[in-house]
Amino acid sequence: MSSVIDLHSHSTISDGLFTPSELVRRADAQGVRVLALTDHDDVAGLDEARAAAIEAGIALVNGVEISVTWNKRSVHIVGLRIDPAYEPLQNGLAVIRAGRGERAIRIAAGLEKAGIPGSLEGAYAYAANPGIISRTHFARFLVAKGIVKDTRTVFKKYLVKGKPGYVEHCWADFADAIGWICASGGIAVLAHPGRYDLGRTNLDSLIADFKEVGGEAIEVVTGNHTANQFIQFANYAKEFDLMSSCGSDFHGVGESYMDLGRLPALPPGCKPVWHNWPEMASAESALAQHSTLSTQD
Repeated sequence: MSSVIDLHSHSTISDGLFTPSELVRRADAQGVRVLALTDHDDVAGLDEARAAAIEAGIALVNGVEISVTWNKRSVHIVGLRIDPAYEPLQNGLAVIRAGRGERAIRIAAGLEKAGIPGSLEGAYAYAANPGIISRTHFARFLVAKGIVKDTRTVFKKYLVKGKPGYVEHCWADFADAIGWICASGGIAVLAHPGRYDLGRTNLDSLIADFKEVGGEAIEVVTGNHTANQFIQFANYAKEFDLMSSCGSDFHGVGESYMDLGRLPALPPGCKPVWHNWPEMASAESALAQHSTLSTQD
């Protein structure tokens, strides 16, 4: 089923390379039948994506990826099936976006001290939505300037802790963000937990705290995880009685670890976050058709 469902993707509304409608069309071409658009801290792309999804005949799930702070660490929470018009969610996301602008000024100052001027203007030139400025936009600027060969290397050399462009930043309160998602009718999902490099004790604490304040699911299969981590976080889902989610975290060709429509299945024993969703009827039909065609081959 995972090959036809993708619950984590980004458009130009945040730091993706495709517009919302282009993203949907690519998902359709890749065989995805249920897609969640989960832009960072913004829901402005959902209407455009939905119109394209109706035209393509695929189901769009309202989503968002919220930047939060947990124990002085940056963590991401995906909200699925949210109500994007829910006012506390809208207000909370607006505050986060304003903080992104402030952080960008500090990132640029750090890079200038390292001998790289003009990065603030350069980063904004790569931000289709000026309301969302991210480290990815700085990375694209540095690659375009020929300073670093690719965006992944930029992060390692300039934008992570201990490097010139890294700045401490306080995001949304962990419990508040999960509360916005749940109160809007959505499902809070702990995004790509294998990325956080927390160690076993801190990871256990993060997942326990997440569940305690209303979190319901964890990303098990994602472009950010290795095959071993698929199993690791499937076990975490069972241990903490959480549902399992999957998503490519697709940003664009050449910048993502996994393309749309290329996710492996959830490990056995996982309870999918979509287990009772009406959107799954179309995905089940597509999967049945795919199985029939495979048999004929």
